[in-house]
Amino acid sequence: MPNLDYAVIGNCAVASLISASARHEWFCFPRLDGEPVFNALLGGSDPSHGFMDVLLRDQVQARQRYLRNTAVVETLLTDADGGGVRVLDVAPRFRRFGRIYRPPMLVRRIEPVSGRPRIRLRIRPSFDYGADTGRTSIGSNHIRYVGADTVLRLTTDAPLSYVTGEAEFGLDRPVSLVLGTDESLPEAPDTVARTVLAETEAYWLDWVRGLNLPFDWQEAVIRAAITLKLCSFEDTGGIVAALTTSIPEAPGSGRCWDYRFSWLRDSFFTVGALNRLNATRTMEGFLRFIMDAVPDGSPGPIPPLFPIAPGTSVDERIAGALPGFRGDGPVRVGNAAVSQVQNDGYGAIVLTAAQMFHDQRLARTGNLALYRQLAAIGGQAERAAFEPDAGLWEYRGRAVPHTYSAAMCWAALDRLGAIAQHLGHTEEAHDWDRRAAALRTRILDAATVPGEGWISGALDGTPIADASTFLLPEFGLIRATDPLFLRTVEVLEKRLVRDGIVLRYDHADDFGTPEVGFLVCTFWYIDALARVGRKDEARALFERALSWRNHVGLLSEDVHPATGALWGNFPQTYSQVGLILSAMRLSRTWEEGLWRAS
Repeated sequence: MPNLDYAVIGNCAVASLISASARHEWFCFPRLDGEPVFNALLGGSDPSHGFMDVLLRDQVQARQRYLRNTAVVETLLTDADGGGVRVLDVAPRFRRFGRIYRPPMLVRRIEPVSGRPRIRLRIRPSFDYGADTGRTSIGSNHIRYVGADTVLRLTTDAPLSYVTGEAEFGLDRPVSLVLGTDESLPEAPDTVARTVLAETEAYWLDWVRGLNLPFDWQEAVIRAAITLKLCSFEDTGGIVAALTTSIPEAPGSGRCWDYRFSWLRDSFFTVGALNRLNATRTMEGFLRFIMDAVPDGSPGPIPPLFPIAPGTSVDERIAGALPGFRGDGPVRVGNAAVSQVQNDGYGAIVLTAAQMFHDQRLARTGNLALYRQLAAIGGQAERAAFEPDAGLWEYRGRAVPHTYSAAMCWAALDRLGAIAQHLGHTEEAHDWDRRAAALRTRILDAATVPGEGWISGALDGTPIADASTFLLPEFGLIRATDPLFLRTVEVLEKRLVRDGIVLRYDHADDFGTPEVGFLVCTFWYIDALARVGRKDEARALFERALSWRNHVGLLSEDVHPATGALWGNFPQTYSQVGLILSAMRLSRTWEEGLWRAS
């Protein structure tokens, strides 16, 4: 059964997916949304597509893990004699010269475990989404890999002739490989690798030490938090929805999308989860990013997604040279959803910014100028609440007024009232509150299915079972104890839950009826169970959801109800967010946990 058995390394500039046998299969360069110079993830079985690996003669086993509380990956390859090699992979991230050092670079160190294991090193980047294998040139201690617009340099203390010839040799000492921009290393590769590994490990250990963790499930939450951090592009503050493109949501579905962009919705959830953990710098960076992308007074709808760096095309096209994940395409570059109307974005911006006005830990808190900018967005939200849109599931063939979108528009008005009150603008606060109350009444009236008493996912009179309605108490639109919400949970359980796995909806869309569970929907269901007093059920389902993680604790977008296999882009921020928030909701307090342990 194919599964997404990959670990991820990264440094908030670049990231790479590494298979369980230590093969780099997805590395976008020189940033998270760049050209994938390692693209074997989507290259099918053709060995000419980009990757970097190490082959151990007579290998019988591979074991992989993260070094504790870090983004450093260790893979142990064992041969038939019980020897083998230890492979350490890292993307440098640590403080240097008063700032964070995070170059577009991968560092690999290969150490003999015992004896003199025989290995082959293969480094095969390709360019133009697999269409160009490029050319190579050799220097004194480096190899340059040259594409039409991209040049990589590998600096290594391994024998260059063996690397270029992919020939086998005996490993009697550690060898280091440094892959990145076409620049000379200031020190020997061994020195660079040892320094980078030590300093990056220390950075992540310190970062984790500052997290506000729940008592239960700490290891799972730490891994999810680090993974969310790796999906942020620190240079601008943008946050990608996932590190990959075009891993299909289900086999043969054609639901293959490029997620290497910053969605307002996904980023809002990511920032919220990191804030709960006390990692607030990502929020500050994202807010700067989005306020630059959405200038004050911008007319018309706000796009639902943005490139993580200005000047990057979002136009959708097919990369025909790559056959797709396990040969299951198409491979899409860019995302046509950028042209959609998705009205929940207004609320996502305001809700993301709201904490800036109330959190005294922050170096820079929200001020009147930011409030005025948000107020303009609030006005747009009020006007758009009942307008047809593509919704958070980004339907490509229909547009209707969606309950979730309208609820987020309401949340924008509600939070603006709290912000205005905090700033001492009492009359404006009352006005926001009045408008929010009126909008709330309209939404619930329009969303309630007549004669059945549950909340539809649409406001046009169509009774649609939509998992996003599990979230309505989270935003404050309705109380979890309200009979209307309790009835909604009952209906959604019958129509969307498949042995604990939750579908987004059960009606056909542009590509047919969904067949896989959207992982974050399961976490939304878990949270809803906890809110309505069914906490034991919620904890049992949460434990089951943890079992869907891959061998190093990561989640993709979807899980197949029949096979339990992970599908969809990877790692998915939505899914890591759901895990974190459910763990924090369900965990025992530290007092309860320590008391029981004593």
